[in-house]
Amino acid sequence: MENQEKLLQVGLQFFSERGYDAVGIQEIVDAAEITKPTLYHYFGSKEGLLESILSSNFSTLFERLDQVAHYNGDVKTSLENVTRWYFDFARQHAIFYRFQLACWFAPPESAAFRLIKPYGQRQQTIFESLFLDAAEDHGNMRGRHQRYAASFLGLINTYIGLSFSDFLELDETVLGNTVHQFMHGIFS
Repeated sequence: MENQEKLLQVGLQFFSERGYDAVGIQEIVDAAEITKPTLYHYFGSKEGLLESILSSNFSTLFERLDQVAHYNGDVKTSLENVTRWYFDFARQHAIFYRFQLACWFAPPESAAFRLIKPYGQRQQTIFESLFLDAAEDHGNMRGRHQRYAASFLGLINTYIGLSFSDFLELDETVLGNTVHQFMHGIFS
């Protein structure tokens, strides 16, 4: 494994276990068996390491999300496609997903929140676009796209969080129930 990849893996592991602020550069480089100048060469700083961790993982999330998060004339199918991708991504990248949730709820003045904020905003924008398109066919949805986007992503993240705590398994039944529960609210 190359030095840069080792630093990314060790950084993510340590950040996810104890939080970004509780981890020092020295312990990262010691665990990766690399020197501080090597970390600085690749990332410039601990914050640069975090930025690279977020960027590389979110690029994977967005690559597929950009494909599936389109209204296709059927709200239920569109939401199922999005939910399925989030559930799959969370299962495949569990350490990262849990960590990014923690970053999202970090204090607003923290580096973790500041660096994750654009990724949260991008998700919100993608979801808003889906709901704006669906509102063309479903007039009762008009003007609610921001709330729907935030609520739907929040619902997905809640179920993913529950799966990380072994309260449920992210299977097709949970997927169907998630979408059904959400749709019941938007169409009532």
